[in-house]
Amino acid sequence: MAAGRGALTLAPGVVVLLGGVEWTVTEIEPQFGRLTLTDRDGGSQTRSIAWLVNHPDARAGRAASPEAAAGPGVQPPGLADLTGDQLRRARLRAEHVREAVTGFRDGDASLARPGEPRPAYDPARTTLTERRLAKVVELKAMPPDEAAMLGLSQLGLRTLQGLSTVPPQDLVLACADGRWTRRRGPRRSITEEIREGIFAVRKECEGRSRISMSAKHRLLHQYIREKFPDFPPEKVPCRDTFAAVWQEWFGPAGGRQRYLRSATAAAEAGVEARVVVHRPGQVLALDSTPLPVKLRESVFGEPVGATLTIGLDLFTHSVPAFRLTPQADQSVDIAMLLRDVMLPLPMRQGWGEDMAWPYPGVPAEIVAEFAGHDVAALPFFTPETVTTDHGSSYKSHDLVAAERELGCNILPARALRPTDKFAVERAFSTFKTLLFEHLLGFTGTDVADRGSDPEADAVLTFAQMEHLIASWVVRIWQNRELGEYAPAWGPGERHSPNSLFAAAMQQGGFSLRIPEPSLYYRLLRRHYVKVNPHRGVKILGLWYRGDVLKQSRYQQPSDRGGKHAGKWVVGSDRRDRRTVFFQDPDDHDLWHPLRWNGLPPEGEVPAFSDKTAADLLAEVRRAGLAPGTDADLLPVLLKLLGSVTPVAAWPTQATKKERAARSREHARAQAAAADHPRPQAASDAPEVMAEPWDRHARTVQRAVDADRRRRRERAAPAALVAPPLLEESLRGNLFLLPAAAPDDRAGDEPRENT
Repeated sequence: MAAGRGALTLAPGVVVLLGGVEWTVTEIEPQFGRLTLTDRDGGSQTRSIAWLVNHPDARAGRAASPEAAAGPGVQPPGLADLTGDQLRRARLRAEHVREAVTGFRDGDASLARPGEPRPAYDPARTTLTERRLAKVVELKAMPPDEAAMLGLSQLGLRTLQGLSTVPPQDLVLACADGRWTRRRGPRRSITEEIREGIFAVRKECEGRSRISMSAKHRLLHQYIREKFPDFPPEKVPCRDTFAAVWQEWFGPAGGRQRYLRSATAAAEAGVEARVVVHRPGQVLALDSTPLPVKLRESVFGEPVGATLTIGLDLFTHSVPAFRLTPQADQSVDIAMLLRDVMLPLPMRQGWGEDMAWPYPGVPAEIVAEFAGHDVAALPFFTPETVTTDHGSSYKSHDLVAAERELGCNILPARALRPTDKFAVERAFSTFKTLLFEHLLGFTGTDVADRGSDPEADAVLTFAQMEHLIASWVVRIWQNRELGEYAPAWGPGERHSPNSLFAAAMQQGGFSLRIPEPSLYYRLLRRHYVKVNPHRGVKILGLWYRGDVLKQSRYQQPSDRGGKHAGKWVVGSDRRDRRTVFFQDPDDHDLWHPLRWNGLPPEGEVPAFSDKTAADLLAEVRRAGLAPGTDADLLPVLLKLLGSVTPVAAWPTQATKKERAARSREHARAQAAAADHPRPQAASDAPEVMAEPWDRHARTVQRAVDADRRRRRERAAPAALVAPPLLEESLRGNLFLLPAAAPDDRAGDEPRENT
């Protein structure tokens, strides 16, 4: 290839431009030094690799996959990098590809739209090649303006064949135009004079009232005309370029684009169609309910309430995962519950062989080899569709993004329609009847049915209740007869969740897919930020940094294109705000931890959640402080956490509400630590138990003492020297004048008085 251009990676499916014409590499024979090129019309040519290397006008075309489009050194693009119009166009292209492959625009007969399948795409009457050729004819018959607007005018047979090999979860991104998320490059119109003028206008606008972008553009013209008279006026960037540069450098000046509403997402998932559940994982119902049992929190030992969140498979009525959280659950807890659904449950201490993996068809040894530990008798699978209610945590943008990351369809339940998720409501009632009613601290269904003092009866801790529920689900719930929930293909037969799952494995097989540990980071809330060379990255009001950010490449804008052009991806766990995670652009499965700038050495400050971080910043604002570094925020944080002390030194001003909030924060930090992937195998990892409250209190006390010690050391003057005694300085005679340098003659013998 011509000198000065980047290297061309040759692989099947790569698009190259030869003289402005697109060719697709369909076959490579490196042992013979030749390759096969195919154009859009289906014509193919066999050329030598040397001929392609020495071609005078050969360059790389549009990448065939999102990973190839990103290239080395660039974080991979995602659907979040597309605008609303680009996302709609990419989804429309994906619908045409699915119809050509399966005959249905949603890719499944269970999600068939009215009138589908069309005669030309009926999979029962046509072959895959006939459907592809019919799609090519259909697209060519479209009006030219409409086809060009949707980007379907160049969708040919070879393109359909290439897109048919893309995984379903990556099809929408593969159908997006590569120019939408191309690598960013320097703007040649931004010279040193223009750069100086933009910063001068920004500084001028800081003291003025808010003005429009057009007014700022006129101020730039005025500055260039007066400061640089010889600068050509036509070289000043236009208003659109100025606005784009302003947004890249200083952030958006107006409102941000909003996320799609849940109603639109439900329509895309086919909520108006009737869904027939016939396999495990097809529909997973999620719901939360207040736990009707008072528990003892692990910090002070006081009775508190909890929330139970479960995921129920509507086909087998299995409970593959559940979460027990202090007070109300949040979006990150539900996202980690979806991750638990995909992971096999490890055997716990005290569980016997009767609770081990029992399903025929896949031996327990094979599952244990893949998982790295002994697996309990609980199904695990990848959920396809998630049904939720309209709670704030389920409608959170973070949870929706996590569900999109897993490739799940979102199917919200209709308002005031309990039949949409009746099975999970019945499961909660069964949990209460068969388990919770027999425990001390049971609060009953209603306040009027509550005992005289259920808080005093509470004896179970969070760790004990979590272990009890897990044992009850594996031992009793999974083996309990379903009754009226028998499958349609076996009326009158006796079935349990375990037997239904085993029957489904015999009918449709079992996909033994265990996600990588990096799935934890992919489900975290993502932030698109720029790196400050001195302070690091700012996430939700706090600054974080690490050794990896000291590299010069990270202190410059990222090469990412699209809506978040020039920014880096950072993930945060709201349950533990001490650390955030930076995605490596070269290895997308590697995430570097970044610690909060205000933290002392490791282990001196306990975990704190976003609630404490918000209280921290509010306390600083009320005090009128304007700290230059986050180290100044540490005393305020320690003051908030200092209320957790041993029983003998409890502060009298700490109320029960504050102690419950501290306990909830401690429990959420433990959940975050349990979800964090560890390098050792799960079988070797110790069981996560609640930290005793006295040990946690001592941790906080040590943090306070360490901070006070550092302050004393910084304020301590030079080494103090004790003054000499009076009798030594006057040498025994009170009428003698003091010596000029008593230290020099401190060792002389005293002379007798004369």
